[in-house]
Amino acid sequence: MLVDSHCHIDFPDLSENLPQLLDLMHRNDVGCAVCIGVNLEDLPRILALAEAHPKILASVGVHPEATDVREPTVAELVALARHPKVIAIGETGLDYYWHKDAPEWQRERFRTHIRAALESGKPLVIHNREATADTLRLLSEEGAEKVGGILHCFTETWEVAEKALDLGFHISLSGIVTFKNALTVKDVARQVPLDRLLIETDSPYLSPVPYRGKINQPGYVKHVAEEIARLRGISIEELAATTTNNFFRLFPQARTKTSQ
Repeated sequence: MLVDSHCHIDFPDLSENLPQLLDLMHRNDVGCAVCIGVNLEDLPRILALAEAHPKILASVGVHPEATDVREPTVAELVALARHPKVIAIGETGLDYYWHKDAPEWQRERFRTHIRAALESGKPLVIHNREATADTLRLLSEEGAEKVGGILHCFTETWEVAEKALDLGFHISLSGIVTFKNALTVKDVARQVPLDRLLIETDSPYLSPVPYRGKINQPGYVKHVAEEIARLRGISIEELAATTTNNFFRLFPQARTKTSQ
C-alpha cells in the first residue's frame, strides 16, 4: 500500500472528479491521502471530504502565502485539530519567494502553528520556499522537535535535509523527483534514511513523469515511489511498505481512521 502524505483534493480541479480520483487511488494501491488545509475558510469542505471517505485524512492550518484570510490563534488551531480526521497542523512555514518585503507576519503565523502543534500533540506539515535558515531556526527555537512532522515537497540540498532530520522531521518527496534535471532532489532521495522518508503528490500540482504538465492526483504517487525505488536500487514493494509504515508511525491516529 502507498500513502499520499500531501494533496489538495478539495481544489475544484480534483473535487469535481472525485469518483474517478478515488478509483485510480484504488487501482494504484494508494490506501490513504491527506488533504491539506491552507486556510480556515475552506476547512469545512476538507473535513466534509474526510468525513465522507475513510481513506481521506485532513490537516488544519493557514498557508504562509495566504493573505486576506482569517489569522488563526493557537487556541483555534488546537480546537480544530480535535476533529477525529485531523492528523496534523499545517500547511505552515515560510515563503520568502512571494513575500520578500514583509516576512515578520509570516514568522509570527508560523510560531502560532508550532505552538498549536505542541499543545495538541500533532505533527507539523512544513512549507519552505527560499526561507531555509529561518524555517529551521524557528522550528528549533519553538521546540518543534517534540512533535516532529514533515518538510513537504522537499527541494533543498542534502545538507539541509540532514539539519531537518536532526530536528526529528521526516522528508517528503514529490513528483519533482521524477524530473530529469532535478539532480539535487534525486541526491536527497538516495541519501535520506529509509525510516524517515515519505512520498506525496502535492496534487493538483507537480505531476510526475509521465504525466508532467497535466493535473496531478493522489493515484500518481505510485510514480514517485517507483522513481525513488529506482534511485535507491530497491524494489517498489520495499519502498511502499517502508514509507507507509513511516507515515503511520508519525501519524498513529491515521491507522485507526483509515481502517474503519
